[in-house]
Amino acid sequence: MIREEPAFKIKNANFPLFVLHVNTTDMDKFKSELEARFIQTPDFFSNTPIVLGLAGIADSGVTPDIAGLVSFMRVHGMFTAGVLGGSQAQRDAAVQAGLGLFPETPVRRAQPQPEAPQPETSPEALLPPPTKQPELPGFEMAAAEDESCMQASDGDSEAPQPDSLPEVAVLQPTMVIDKPVRTGQRIYAKGANLVVLAIVNAGAELIADGDIHIYAPLRGRAIAGAHGNPDARIFVHRLEAELISIAGCFQLFENGVPENVRGKPAQIRLDGSRLIFDPLPE
Repeated sequence: MIREEPAFKIKNANFPLFVLHVNTTDMDKFKSELEARFIQTPDFFSNTPIVLGLAGIADSGVTPDIAGLVSFMRVHGMFTAGVLGGSQAQRDAAVQAGLGLFPETPVRRAQPQPEAPQPETSPEALLPPPTKQPELPGFEMAAAEDESCMQASDGDSEAPQPDSLPEVAVLQPTMVIDKPVRTGQRIYAKGANLVVLAIVNAGAELIADGDIHIYAPLRGRAIAGAHGNPDARIFVHRLEAELISIAGCFQLFENGVPENVRGKPAQIRLDGSRLIFDPLPE
């Protein structure tokens, strides 16, 4: 008998998202400055999911027109996925506008506690403990370092059933792109490193769960360690980027790339929560 596949599956996931922090309750001022940014970089936010950060106005006592702001952003290609922080009234307004609520702190999985040693060595004490049915986890966004590994135990305990095994990320072969990456194009190397042998134009976006190597000018965006890997790095032959991000820590180059690496070979790595730009030999 052929087993019918379910119509849907629910899985935890971690996606790179921009957080647009709202620091004023004056929506006319906010929209004016945001529109000025759209004029400077018209394709930068094209079809980009955005989270509204409301922590800066949480204590203002003012609930801005969230629905109107969302409509304004959508006209300019920014799609609001939800809000982060804010007062209860502001979060209620966000829900009324059809947005989701992001937790202010990541939910972390509880680490299993080691079992206490048995006080006696009777035959009953040597038997493995009864298998407990694992509880279904709630929706959470867990960083890569929060994932625990399952280890085999000694003895004749029964092997766990397939349904109770955690899903393990499969290492994919390195993705190689040998053609120019056009404006508006987005390339994602899921579970792999990404190598690009041609120019990455402004408005293009590279995303990889591992490292990114670009043997040509980078004029768009590069996001490495997209699932939270802080050891990921970005190597580029000529750095002219709009944005660089590693493991969720990103830097926009509003005033241009730092002079010591502008238009030069560079390596970008993460030191804590700070991006480090190291020049490479030309």
